[in-house]
Amino acid sequence: VWFTGLSSSGKSTLAEGLLKALHSRGVKAEWLDGDRVRKAFWPDLGFSQQDRDNNVLRLGHLARLLTRNGVIAVVSVISPYQIVREQVRWWQEQPFLQVYVEAPLEVCQSRDVKGLYRRARLGVVQHLTGVDDPYEPPLNPDLVCHTGTESIEESVAKVVDCVMSKIQGVTVL
Repeated sequence: VWFTGLSSSGKSTLAEGLLKALHSRGVKAEWLDGDRVRKAFWPDLGFSQQDRDNNVLRLGHLARLLTRNGVIAVVSVISPYQIVREQVRWWQEQPFLQVYVEAPLEVCQSRDVKGLYRRARLGVVQHLTGVDDPYEPPLNPDLVCHTGTESIEESVAKVVDCVMSKIQGVTVL
């Protein structure tokens, strides 16, 4: 399950809600948060397009390893570029669910959990996705959660329903 969207759109919140719901149903799942995995495994990556692409591709590889071993991979990462998201989808050996966590930039800025938008306005942070670096919304996501207008509970329920319908009857090798 691949959550993509702007910073502070709600990717991590929805991923965490999904993870709790799956675990409560006895489903094996692990959460790969883009920021946490980057910091733990490859802190040398910057925020150039190439480094962002490398981060996304590496997360895609980790997700593939998890699913190959019967664990649902829940990934939350901005993943700003369509072509790289499609490459990650193509690699996967199990069903892939792309969830576009859509929230207007104004909503994301008002949440600003990490203070990134504030620091970008001050000129401290450069190349912030959605501000001075591009974000390419998915062309054909499997699911869209409109977190600017839906409650967290509504969005999580949509994702859980979609995931459960995808895994019913699927044999994970």
